[in-house]
Amino acid sequence: MKVLVTGANGQLGFDVIKRLDSEGKDYLGTDRESLDITNIEQVKRVISDYNPDAVIHCAAYTSVDKAEDEKELCYSVNVLGTKYVAEACKEINAKMVYISTDYVFDGEGDKPFEVTDKPNPINYYGQTKYEGELEVQKSLDKYFVVRISWVFGSNGNNFVKTMLRLGKERDEISVVADQIGSPTYTPDLAKLLVEMLDTDKYGVYHASNDGYCSWYEFACEIFKQAEMDVKVNPIKTDDYPTKARRPKNSRLSKKSIYAISKQPLLEWQKSIRSYLYESNS
Repeated sequence: MKVLVTGANGQLGFDVIKRLDSEGKDYLGTDRESLDITNIEQVKRVISDYNPDAVIHCAAYTSVDKAEDEKELCYSVNVLGTKYVAEACKEINAKMVYISTDYVFDGEGDKPFEVTDKPNPINYYGQTKYEGELEVQKSLDKYFVVRISWVFGSNGNNFVKTMLRLGKERDEISVVADQIGSPTYTPDLAKLLVEMLDTDKYGVYHASNDGYCSWYEFACEIFKQAEMDVKVNPIKTDDYPTKARRPKNSRLSKKSIYAISKQPLLEWQKSIRSYLYESNS
């Protein structure tokens, strides 16, 4: 199987490439320099020339707050870029994996969102990711839409790295405690995505590490496992205003991924342990 990965230098793409390599699969990783997904002619040429059996589309505009001001750029990457990749996949009959987000939901209530629940984004980034989902579904039958949340890995910036840095600089920090969701460790997710490629169980999936926590609980666990003596104060979302609104309930029901894997992603606490072990090895 030949697999093309967009956004190969990004946080998730980096680990997808590592997973494909470890499994001995034939792959091509592309970045912004080698594949501008907003250029339709280039997208069709690169994908057609490589002629993959599947494309894992990791490239995205992910600056949630900046998206409120850079709407044209965000739309160009997340909607038009996704549309072009999907159309190119259709032309060569390739499978497509599209990475989406918990931000397609409004965060109301306290129950985990099911894959069948209707999206209702409350920020522009979430809106463009949802429109990207629609473009994939409009163009293809052979697709996997995979919604993830609170992503962290060894490559790129993320909440875990930020906490570890702040923990070295401060004795006390404040973290939002009324937003609930699940961390997603990129090596765990990459394993699942590569597994998906060997199936024809197409559709929409929710994939994040097992269990739920608040950002506050996430931070406390990071410091506990890293053996750092930092006081963490719980605060409300209203006490930490951001340009883009965040959903308070980002719980995603992961029942769907059992159709793909008998071993879904590990508990989020174990994913922190894996991250710290990898970072220190």
